[in-house]
Amino acid sequence: QVHLVESGGGLVQAGGSLRLSCAASGRTFSSYAAGWFRQPLGKERELVAAISESGGRADYADAVKDRFTISRDNAKSTVYLQMNGLKPEDTAIYYCTADYRYGSYVRGAPDYWGQGTQVTVSS
Repeated sequence: QVHLVESGGGLVQAGGSLRLSCAASGRTFSSYAAGWFRQPLGKERELVAAISESGGRADYADAVKDRFTISRDNAKSTVYLQMNGLKPEDTAIYYCTADYRYGSYVRGAPDYWGQGTQVTVSS
């Protein structure tokens, strides 16, 4: 019902910045909460940030708080993740997600997932 495509990943040195974008299509994107998950190699998937339908509420993992910012532009059906002060431990595949219920992000089980984009931070 919602198709998500991530872009903006790549290789960056520690301390650098990247902005990830997620383009949504299908049902009206403004009806869905959105979020970013990541999965480092050999580690469990974790929620990075989530944002409500209107963009009025956002939540972050402690590991990225004050470094990452999630935002959305519903007119463009796009959600962003601005990543500053990147660290090697941020290296992971980053997934864009969407769900009709913001509470799904508390449970870690949103309904819709993109294919992922690789972020690699060198030391």
